[in-house]
Amino acid sequence: MSFTLEDESNGILPDRMIAEMAEAGLILPAYDFVESQIQPASLDLRLGDIAYRVRASFLPGPDATVAERIDELKLHEIDLSDGAVLETNCVYIVPLLESLALPPEIVAAANPKSSTGRLDVFTRVIADGTRRFDMIGAGYHGPLYAEISPKTFPVLLREGSRLSQVRFRIGEATLTADELDALHAAERLVDIDDADLTHGVALSVDLSGESSGGFVGYRAKRHTGVVDVDRRGGYAVDDFWEPIKARPDGSLILDPGEFYILASKEAVQVPPDYAAEMVPFDPLVGEFRVHYAGFFDPGFGYAGAGGKGARAVLEVRSREVPFILEHGQIVGRLVYERMLERPDALYGQRIGSNYQAQGLKLSKHFRV
Repeated sequence: MSFTLEDESNGILPDRMIAEMAEAGLILPAYDFVESQIQPASLDLRLGDIAYRVRASFLPGPDATVAERIDELKLHEIDLSDGAVLETNCVYIVPLLESLALPPEIVAAANPKSSTGRLDVFTRVIADGTRRFDMIGAGYHGPLYAEISPKTFPVLLREGSRLSQVRFRIGEATLTADELDALHAAERLVDIDDADLTHGVALSVDLSGESSGGFVGYRAKRHTGVVDVDRRGGYAVDDFWEPIKARPDGSLILDPGEFYILASKEAVQVPPDYAAEMVPFDPLVGEFRVHYAGFFDPGFGYAGAGGKGARAVLEVRSREVPFILEHGQIVGRLVYERMLERPDALYGQRIGSNYQAQGLKLSKHFRV
């Protein structure tokens, strides 16, 4: 099957085009896709059957392959066929079951899945000859690898586990400032009257506790048991998390090295013809990192897809020094991008949409 796009196309490829790319041999899975692997605007990537423990994180650079660097840096190999535990603060490289043969006009970008980020599993996708994580250049032909480093909980993984997802773009997909203003005027992207749309839609942290029974978030416990990333609703919250109550002054001191789950003050929606992404951490806003998982699919929080606006869950880790967050402090921005075409199924309308109409919510692994 051939795969062609119109000249001067601009946008993110939707679900049916991802399926067409696979049929045309532009995406090369080792095994057939499984149910829900194709999301409205992205493709989940599956782990292969072997993990390599390596001495350090790396990028291959333009003159090397990932496999060559693994040979130089690996400490030992771990068989994932029947599942294996990856320990915290170690670095692992896992070949993925999907490889790519991209045409010259399509680029790809990867990001952790929401459930991966909420477990504090740091993961990035690497391709041969690259100088950047999670970015796959136009025309790339070759394998993909996941770098995985659990930061808080040891995790049980197996062949076929899905930690990352990839989007495919052609042309310029990001909305201009004027286009974003017009979209917000038409769709009300966040549920506040004075939305800050500078360089994307600003999101602030909710530390009031008003929408979550007096609680503002969770702090991860240390020295817990193992989390099976494929086990839904299998763990008691109290065994892994400490709830954080709202303070009268609406503040929260982030302790260095601790991991927190918080939520945005604003309820967000992503209309059907658009997707959004949380932009990378801005070092000018404070000594902390927000949001490992950055993709927001078409229909996220959208009333027509079963949502009424959804809070953005924030995966927060302080850096070297304690840092005080204040209620309403801006912690990130959502950049909106146009879809090339509307997806066949929006977020919330298919299996695998776990966080539609969410508020403060842990990952799907924990019983509420």
